Amino acid sequence: MRRQKTQVVIVGAGPSGLLLGQLLHKQGIDNVIVERVSAEYVLGRIRAGVIEQGFSDLMEEAGVSGRMKAEGEVHHAVEIATYGDVHSIDLSGLTGGKVVTVYGQTEITHDLMDARSASGQQTIYEAADVQPHDINTDSPFVTYTVDGQQQVLECDYIAGCDGYHGICRPSIPEGVLKEYEKIYPFGWLGLLADTPPVNFELIYIKHERGFALCSKRSETRSRYYLEVPVDEKVENWSDDRFWEELRRRLPADAEKRLVTGPSLEKSIAPLRSFVAEPMQYGRMFLVGDAAHIVPPTGAKGLNLAASDVSTLYRILTKVFKQGRTDLIEKYSQICLRRVWHGVRFSWWMTSMLHSFDESDIEGRIRSSELSFFLKEEAGRRVLAQQYVGLPYEEIE
Repeated sequence: MRRQKTQVVIVGAGPSGLLLGQLLHKQGIDNVIVERVSAEYVLGRIRAGVIEQGFSDLMEEAGVSGRMKAEGEVHHAVEIATYGDVHSIDLSGLTGGKVVTVYGQTEITHDLMDARSASGQQTIYEAADVQPHDINTDSPFVTYTVDGQQQVLECDYIAGCDGYHGICRPSIPEGVLKEYEKIYPFGWLGLLADTPPVNFELIYIKHERGFALCSKRSETRSRYYLEVPVDEKVENWSDDRFWEELRRRLPADAEKRLVTGPSLEKSIAPLRSFVAEPMQYGRMFLVGDAAHIVPPTGAKGLNLAASDVSTLYRILTKVFKQGRTDLIEKYSQICLRRVWHGVRFSWWMTSMLHSFDESDIEGRIRSSELSFFLKEEAGRRVLAQQYVGLPYEEIE
């Protein structure tokens, strides 16, 4: 059995784990990342691509923003179409100059992997049987198996960046966590294609046939989504059927600009909201999807993970450099304040733009509320402030 000592063990080599590792390394804090799948598998995940201002700033602080600045698309607005009527939300004008950047999660992960490789910090891929131990003591450790041999990583702290299906959250004793969940009755059928986007700005679409989203990864790669029943099967959707249905939901001008082509990837993602409280137990911290899931409508999933990373990185820096162990207990409450704002905004966007019965009183109220937020400057300002991302809290 091989034993190794480090300051922080990060479980999970997705973008949140890699970003945390890079930020800690910049502060001289040693860390090891343990990941159960291969690097190629991690890079193959097709995920979010809308990056808040705070996330962009954090990438710059980590020293990995060069390619994002060169290749990412800065967006000053977002469009919301309701039954063919298109409303432009001036993000930068309503928020004092803040923007979002369209840059795929795969590219972020690639940049962070390259930076980690250059830094010499250790990442262990294809680690089996990963398990945190003694997390509520002063001497936590993580075990894992490689090539049939058990390994031990002794550490000061553990960061659970291993997603909803990871091992870290279930390692917290029963009765400590309280979990909140909402399952939506629909999913998103997504299609990725090497076709020019239908519009420079993202278009969120409310239509009588269901929600749609026109997104992008670059000027030559598009990402489109259709609302479908939660029990729908991707096998039922040929490329031709997808493009035909998208045309029906697009505003007239956008429909004329649509360029179709063969799909690179098609999948259906169910929509749900999930939050686990607290996000810290002993010397283990939950980060990102390990603690919270939001429907993608508000583009908050990866961005909430980044704000968790920012909070944890700043706390651990003060712990190791200033001995501020009193801050450890503040991690969860600081993160959860922003998480619940993101959960609420994602729920609101989902409720406003997806298919619900509009004939009853709740439907009429929903229509009136959406009209206010789109047509009144005060409403558009609130929407814009939340879309570009609320500010990160200072760590005092």
